[in-house]
Amino acid sequence: MSKKWFKGLGIAFASVLVLAACGDGDAGSDDATDSGTADGEMIQIDELSVGFVPSRDPDEIVTATEPLEQLLIDELANHGYDVGTVDISVGTSYEAVGEAMSAGTLDVGFIPGGTYVLYDDSAEVILTATRAGLNNDSEDPADWNANKPTEPTDDQVTYYRSLIIAGPSAKGQELADKVNNGEELTWEDLDSASWSVMNSSSSAGYIYPTIWLQDRFGKSLTDLSQIVQADSYANSFARLASEQVDLVVAFADARRDYEDIWESEYGRDASIWDETNVVGVTPGIYNDTISVSMASDVVDDALRDVLQEAFMNIAETEEGQEVISIYNHEGYEPATSADYDVEREAQQILRDASN
Repeated sequence: MSKKWFKGLGIAFASVLVLAACGDGDAGSDDATDSGTADGEMIQIDELSVGFVPSRDPDEIVTATEPLEQLLIDELANHGYDVGTVDISVGTSYEAVGEAMSAGTLDVGFIPGGTYVLYDDSAEVILTATRAGLNNDSEDPADWNANKPTEPTDDQVTYYRSLIIAGPSAKGQELADKVNNGEELTWEDLDSASWSVMNSSSSAGYIYPTIWLQDRFGKSLTDLSQIVQADSYANSFARLASEQVDLVVAFADARRDYEDIWESEYGRDASIWDETNVVGVTPGIYNDTISVSMASDVVDDALRDVLQEAFMNIAETEEGQEVISIYNHEGYEPATSADYDVEREAQQILRDASN
């Protein structure tokens, strides 16, 4: 397996969380079927390149994804493609993968939604990763509070949400009471509270909560009077527990990660589920993508469709599950560009913030 590293231009959106119409290449034809070409011959491809973003240690990704080479060769053979080599690489940055897809030097990319929308003029999304769903998915925060605790389900979903969570402070409880009584929070309510947020590139910890505020009040997190940036969600929840802040923003199942230490390390006398409540629910944050390059000399419309089915099939195997677990993926579903429209809005927020 090739352990190739490619470089790309850095841009302000490199950290957007934490992971392709096709080219006119002659690798296949519109007459291709599951048994190859119309006359039954296998379609020959010398090399298919697949790139991963470095959301984990690159060496870990290289080791974990090594079996994908043979899995993909075997699966594509079932669809009439004789692939000589699958070249798997890890980019030096998220945008390095996007730049390689733009240049056509990378055929397939495992990239987050944020990276995809930055390069959607030269990449086409074919699949969205799925993950275990939660027993709550309502846009009404009171529903989350009436159905605590939040638990995973066997259902697979293509997105997750960010929550605005009120803590045990007097102000936090005041806002939670309003929500649970069916009252709408005002901008004045939210501005009177102290918030802990993540850095401006965090989807769940900054960008999507900003979208939530803009949709309701035409405001951003930066418009709040009392806001502090945390370097981790653990830090945010520690502040919430100590009543240094009234509200935190976090991914929907974050409280599950901290329920054990809420009392043992953070010193609370009651559980995190008893002492916290949801006061806001953001739009869905679509999961990572598998996208293909429009500039590829290898990927045409027929191969694009075959790759879509091939990756879904691989994800259903035990070996495939081990490979994709490096990104916490559990499976894949067909995706469209429109699925990532909210992510495009998120990217605009980043652009505005950088100006």
